[in-house]
Amino acid sequence: MPAAAVPASSSAGVVDSPATGRRDTRRAIIEATVALIADRGFSATSVDDIADRAGVAKGSVYYNFGSKGALFETVLTEGQRALTTALRGAAEGREGREAVGALVHELLAQIQGHPDFAKVLVAEVFRTGRDWQESIRQVRDESFAVFAEVVETSWPHRDPSLTAAAMFGATLVAGLEWLAFQPDRPVDEVRRAVLSTVLDPL
Repeated sequence: MPAAAVPASSSAGVVDSPATGRRDTRRAIIEATVALIADRGFSATSVDDIADRAGVAKGSVYYNFGSKGALFETVLTEGQRALTTALRGAAEGREGREAVGALVHELLAQIQGHPDFAKVLVAEVFRTGRDWQESIRQVRDESFAVFAEVVETSWPHRDPSLTAAAMFGATLVAGLEWLAFQPDRPVDEVRRAVLSTVLDPL
């Protein structure tokens, strides 16, 4: 019979539970997946690449997620949940132009804090025929919905779905342009440029 595994200890001398170790492994795999797919795309990223980047055995990827596709769906689901929560928090108690300003500011902050996930969204959101198509649609729908609700309430003469898509898309692309090619610009300048584009026609 194999000897029982010895739990890892933290620097403070507290013994980590197996559940904590598994959460850390899952988090390392997810972060490696987002970084690699943002850089190479889904098809060009292998499970071996993910395992190497995460510093885990290849079997750990399959044990925790089952497949590369299921892993990517987890990436999308967790990213969508965090993004939507942040956007809803930004819009809470606001309406009209103030709400849109807060949403654009928060989305730019999320892009700055999680640029790899933003790149994944741009690369994958309009692809078709993927196993995770429904998951990426959910990311899009949930995130757009926060903008759409503000539009529907404040500008009932506008198409909320398409207007929300324009607002979200303009912010996402401007945010990535900012980080990749104009990183020295203050975030407030980027925010003003986006708002002048999406709010002036309203």
